[in-house]
Amino acid sequence: MTTHAEIHPFRIAIPEEDLADLRHRLDRIRWAPEPRGGDTGYGVPVARVRELVEHWRHHYDWRHWENRLNAHPQYTTTIDGTNVHFLRVRSPEPHALPLVLSHGWPGSVTEYLDVAGPLSDPRRHGLDPSIAFDLVVPSLPGSGFSGPTTDTGWGPRRIAKAWAVLMRRLGYDRYGAAGNDWGSGIAVELGREAPERVVGAHVTQTWDPPPDDDPKWVAELGPKDKAAWDAFQNYVDNEAAYGVVQAQQPQTLAHALADSPVGLLGWNAQAMHEHGLDNDAILTHVTIHWLTGTAGSAIRIYAEHAREEPATGPSTVPLGVAQFPGDLPSIRVFSEHHHDIASWNEYDRGGHYAAQDAPDLLVHDIRGFFTGVAPD
Repeated sequence: MTTHAEIHPFRIAIPEEDLADLRHRLDRIRWAPEPRGGDTGYGVPVARVRELVEHWRHHYDWRHWENRLNAHPQYTTTIDGTNVHFLRVRSPEPHALPLVLSHGWPGSVTEYLDVAGPLSDPRRHGLDPSIAFDLVVPSLPGSGFSGPTTDTGWGPRRIAKAWAVLMRRLGYDRYGAAGNDWGSGIAVELGREAPERVVGAHVTQTWDPPPDDDPKWVAELGPKDKAAWDAFQNYVDNEAAYGVVQAQQPQTLAHALADSPVGLLGWNAQAMHEHGLDNDAILTHVTIHWLTGTAGSAIRIYAEHAREEPATGPSTVPLGVAQFPGDLPSIRVFSEHHHDIASWNEYDRGGHYAAQDAPDLLVHDIRGFFTGVAPD
């Protein structure tokens, strides 16, 4: 059970001078020149960044989002030497299943604001109350209101170990895990870390490789899966440069991201601006990284993942996969060799941030999956 000394109430209260400093910096931008034809194929174009900055400076209301977050109880606790911030959204239903929801990069806990109500209080949202969740929504170590990590090594596996401690500290013996982006990997790792406690892991990506290096796996793919494989290879070859930098030299990049809000916006927007998020959603993720000083530490998860020992053997807890068309597709024939797949559903709308651009579909899929794996 929890003790007062272990978990502390938390409320977001960004000082007005921090917001004034941000506005001052946005008033003194030195724009990067863009050559003719440089608005395509060279990264996020200047016009798009200008549009986002205009919205940030003159229309975006941080206090609105601060209030939305503060509508939910929040806490901090120290695990393995680092601070962990989390939202705790309890269900009024007595049989609710605890569920830890993990975001990725460059996301934040705001990713789950639109699904928190239907998942925790389905009766109020016109849904069957027989499946409901007590939600725990942490900020990844080094990200958002968890603040910068003071040591290295915070890859997905270590984060999963911390989540197991967090859920135990909250008094949960049996729970589910779900996530997006890095959160998908963390959910699976949490199942590896605590298979006797995790009833199932729900993810929006698997992106598993072939079971081995035999070229037959790719050669024998059907047309749909071959197209998915080609799309992923195109992403790796032409769109994943940010991941390479963050995996190899994150601190070099951190100096720029920590000092320039527009630099941070341009860098983080490459992973968001074509994924169905509106300007407010993009800017909220970026603003949280700016105001918490975690722009540099949040990207280190790429380097820490590259330095972690790879998993050995398949995961064993039931896995639910929800695929959305605006995201890079996963290939089921590969994933079946890495996981115990209990459900795999593909939808006709939504993207990488499905909790924000298709929340009803994601809620439906999570509820359906856990009804199947945790019926009691």
